[in-house]
Amino acid sequence: MKKYVTGILLTLILVFLHTQTTFASPADNGICYKPAQTKKYVVNVAVTTLWKEPNMTRAIDQPVISAPVDLANWTKNMTKQQKLWLLGKIESQALYGQEVTILKNSGNWYKIAVNDQETSKNKSGYPGWVPKSHISEYDLNNQDCSIALVSVNKANLYNEASTKSKFMEISFNTILPIVKEEKDWLQVLTPKKEIKYFQKQNIKQFHNYESIPKPSQKDLVDTGKKFLDIPYLWAGNSAYGFDCSGFTYSIYKQHGILIPRDSSEQAKQGIAVEKKNLQPGDLMFFAHNKGKGAVHHVSMYIGNGKMIHSPNFSRSVEIISINVEPYKSEFSGARRYLK
Repeated sequence: MKKYVTGILLTLILVFLHTQTTFASPADNGICYKPAQTKKYVVNVAVTTLWKEPNMTRAIDQPVISAPVDLANWTKNMTKQQKLWLLGKIESQALYGQEVTILKNSGNWYKIAVNDQETSKNKSGYPGWVPKSHISEYDLNNQDCSIALVSVNKANLYNEASTKSKFMEISFNTILPIVKEEKDWLQVLTPKKEIKYFQKQNIKQFHNYESIPKPSQKDLVDTGKKFLDIPYLWAGNSAYGFDCSGFTYSIYKQHGILIPRDSSEQAKQGIAVEKKNLQPGDLMFFAHNKGKGAVHHVSMYIGNGKMIHSPNFSRSVEIISINVEPYKSEFSGARRYLK
């Protein structure tokens, strides 16, 4: 009898353990994420702006150091002189959900590196200071989740599958893990581990970032043209405003190709191309001293002797002839990243 009872107890224990293991397995429940063995840090606002130093902002910059941020009003309300003040004060920008490395902290600020923005300034990514409130600790592993890549200039996230329940507006190129599909909607996981909703029409879905298909020349050109008339913003890397290299970086990022963040470093990678052999999608570089000095600007060739670029504080994203001055005289070389 004792052996019989012991056998029953062992059987019950094994059944219980099997049930618990089955219930705890994310894959068996259609859940693509699970607890991570190591934590990481991600951006939890639509766009965070990286500053050269902490605590150097002005009153007019409050919309981009608060949480949530309001990039639209910030760029709209600044005068040209107030935008010029940003020169050398801000470094780059990072989007909602982007992974970062924390380098230092000072008061209410973190010095971070944006991991997918290649630069010689830091091996971990592009560095700069952001408010601590813009960064969240993230302890989930969502590598088995498909991704939602925002393919329109700006898209809304919703609290539920209804356009009456807006949560926040986010930028082109934002990437979030998909946890479920519902007809015209996608459930995605936010940096604060909440479930929110995207309309499918604003999103491209991929198994992961590495699975994004190689673009055609036309794909690159069409993506660039989406931003005609978007204002120039020094260090801008979102649909709320681009600098010259943030614009070219963002075009390529949309198509699964990560290039260096700054024009001076974009000019050193890829394949060198002679001006007479330019093809749509090639990047064109411009330098001081009639093209012989330091690179200070980048554009993208779109064919028929024209280029698209985000030029300066006085103009917006535009298409012009490659023979317009000062660009004709300052041309210093071209690079091809589309293989």
